[in-house]
Amino acid sequence: MPRSIITYPHPVLAKKAAPVTEITEEIRALAAEMVEIMYKDKGIGLAAPQVAESIRLITVDLSGPDKREDPHIFINPVLSNLEGEVESEEGCLSVIGYRTTVKRAESLHLSATDLDGNLVEMDADDLMAICLQHEVDHLNGVLFIDKISKLKRTLYERKLKKWLKEKNEE
Repeated sequence: MPRSIITYPHPVLAKKAAPVTEITEEIRALAAEMVEIMYKDKGIGLAAPQVAESIRLITVDLSGPDKREDPHIFINPVLSNLEGEVESEEGCLSVIGYRTTVKRAESLHLSATDLDGNLVEMDADDLMAICLQHEVDHLNGVLFIDKISKLKRTLYERKLKKWLKEKNEE
């Protein structure tokens, strides 16, 4: 059965994802499927927990979703040397109908593994740094709405509850 994006408050989104211990054909197939789902749903990043797979795998393509020129797949990503601070508006494919400003590090260093088992090292800033932090947060069971005020979170949850009720009545 094809995977699809799961949405808040699904419990897997709040769970810390397990490391990938071996790059198998199943991992490669999952990564390819995640890239397609990311594009189909008009995203620039996607973490495995968002498709109900609690493993440390993310996909990112800042050229997406339309151009699809630069897909990256990172296994067991680790962020370090987080420096500076930037605020930007974020949304999330797993958080329906909500965007808000979030503070993130302005630049960082990424260490990860690619699908061939090679070490990937990359310095990132601007949108790439923001996207990597957002996706790695997913691997740690953190959503961008976990970073907003309690009032904003409560208002969002009320709105979501109302939407879900209306949807179920249809």
